[in-house]
Amino acid sequence: MIEKERLFVVHKHEATRLHYDFRIEIDGVLKSWAIPKVPPTEKGIKRLAVYTEDHPLDYIHFEGTIPDGNYGAGKVEIWDSGKFVLLENLKDKIVIDIKGDILKGKYCLIKFKDQEKNWLFFKCG
Repeated sequence: MIEKERLFVVHKHEATRLHYDFRIEIDGVLKSWAIPKVPPTEKGIKRLAVYTEDHPLDYIHFEGTIPDGNYGAGKVEIWDSGKFVLLENLKDKIVIDIKGDILKGKYCLIKFKDQEKNWLFFKCG
């Protein structure tokens, strides 16, 4: 069975601290992780990815400023976006083939053992 292409976005988010919000379309929502450093474009670089709340699909196109006093206040811009194919979706491991302008190729999200929210994000192929 050939998996359908889905949407992804990486938001550059200048909030309390600059970080990147990595969001992928799964089960009708955008599963989201906050990545404290620039997402890796080459193999061998691993980044912490902290799982956050799911976002609605229409957030895929969001850019703008979240006003002070609101959760996530600060400037949000699209750093990268495009499509991906979900290759593996397990409780503690997600493998995707990304087709973005910046991120391209096979990427893995691996959940830290005995951690609720901490994952590793890296290029694996």
